[in-house]
Amino acid sequence: MSIPLVETSFLSTLGAVATDIESLLDRLQAQGRAEGEIARPDRLLEAMRFASLGGGKRVRPFLVVATAALFGVPRERALMAGAALECIHCYSLVHDDLPAMDNDDMRRGRPTAHKKFDEATAILAGDSLLTFAFDILARPETHPDPAVRIELVTALARASGIGGMAGGQMLDLAAEGRFAGGKPQQLTESEIATLQAMKTGALLQFAWLAGAILGGTTAAQRKAVEDYGRALGEAFQIADDLLDVEGDAATVGKPTGKDAAAGKATFVGVLGVARARARLAALVAAAEKALEPFGQQASLLKAAAHFVAERQT
Repeated sequence: MSIPLVETSFLSTLGAVATDIESLLDRLQAQGRAEGEIARPDRLLEAMRFASLGGGKRVRPFLVVATAALFGVPRERALMAGAALECIHCYSLVHDDLPAMDNDDMRRGRPTAHKKFDEATAILAGDSLLTFAFDILARPETHPDPAVRIELVTALARASGIGGMAGGQMLDLAAEGRFAGGKPQQLTESEIATLQAMKTGALLQFAWLAGAILGGTTAAQRKAVEDYGRALGEAFQIADDLLDVEGDAATVGKPTGKDAAAGKATFVGVLGVARARARLAALVAAAEKALEPFGQQASLLKAAAHFVAERQT
């Protein structure tokens, strides 16, 4: 069976962005210190590079690049914003894997950072990747206009902090009953939607928002990509939850079946597999509809919606 042209183009572009992001992160995390830095400790730098290089599909940076391309943004600028976003994502994985959080030993088919090094080094590597993201966004390479860079910094801080990813992680831990000897909470569908919009969706939302900020879009254009992002963010999390229920650990690259064991609040847990799959399909359709104003220019982003929903890793 032949692979559809759009899917082939998507996979090719996804791979190209992954290669470019790998090269950019490698360059940015080189041994030589940047202006204003005193030194880069070898062990810390090694742990940062371990956590951020040599793995992952780089879906988030791809979405930055693909969205920015809708508005004629130079690829180099989009890659800088994508690299910053990937640093936040990788930091979050390092911290999520720690014994105090999800206590995972494997990530992307290899040892997690605290297993490869130690817990203290993993914490500092995550901290350093977090702050390094804003270092990247603040550079003129990302955009010559300081106002645009400030808007990017603000958007990423809010997507990754108390009102976004970190806050969502706190809600997730509370739902598990992790505090003061509590018991797992039975969250409503609405409460789960809020939790997941923060924990996973907010950082994904930054991807399309970054492309729009770099592109100096109209209000209507920004709303369209935000609607797309909102739908795809929820779809991404449902697909991830389904993988935890149905996926093979060897294929996924990390243990599966942990959400139910930990009492995590998920759409799959509330809706069941069949209804969760139906919701996933509806979200993909909503994401495609949001992109209608862009016509064929948005074909890669539409393909991304299907990739997210159908992924096996």
